[in-house]
Amino acid sequence: MRDVIIACDFSSKEETLLFLDKFTEKKPFVKIGMELYYSEGPEIVKEIKKRGHKIFLDLKLHDIPNTVYKAMKNIGILDVDMTNVHATGGIEMMNKARLALDEVNKDTILLAVTILTSTSEEAMQNELLINSSLNNTVLKYAENAKKAGLQGVVCSPLEASLIKDNLGETFVSVTPGIRFASNSADDQKRVTTPEKAKEIGSHYIVVGRSITKAENPVEAYNRCMKEFVGE
Repeated sequence: MRDVIIACDFSSKEETLLFLDKFTEKKPFVKIGMELYYSEGPEIVKEIKKRGHKIFLDLKLHDIPNTVYKAMKNIGILDVDMTNVHATGGIEMMNKARLALDEVNKDTILLAVTILTSTSEEAMQNELLINSSLNNTVLKYAENAKKAGLQGVVCSPLEASLIKDNLGETFVSVTPGIRFASNSADDQKRVTTPEKAKEIGSHYIVVGRSITKAENPVEAYNRCMKEFVGE
């Protein structure tokens, strides 16, 4: 269980499909986030799914349990392969999300976002007033997610080994913040390379600009696959 997920952080259907048209041999696993989903709605999910791509619908639901339950049932109908909620919503909220998917589409992997990769420990403590260390906070959120029945978490690749060591090999870690060594970290704080993420123990890596902004996106994707998956 290891794969590269391309973050399709585009603003329109046309731009997204033009990008995906470049991949003629293999249909990569793709992430649809807020920018694209809020622009195009459920139809973009259906279109990309119809083209044969696996989809991680990255909407990070975070609300009262009943609202998340109802929203997640609508996500489940879309037959996405993976989706998520914020762990800070608590165990009851996460459990309601899992219940909703179980009623509609049990095969969808449900993840909890721990601490965003754009957040440093300093910001977490000084701005969010979370007094524990970043690692302890991520681990606690992951433990809560597992208790709620979720299959894994979204975390920095730097915490993937922490998750694996404490919650087991089968508890999924999906790690954004992946860059080639030659790329800028942009707005991410906790980043690493595909090769290092493999060593650390990530199950899936989410790669955005290193592929989507590359001169040859297909070549960049293949490089990621070779470094992370070995293909």
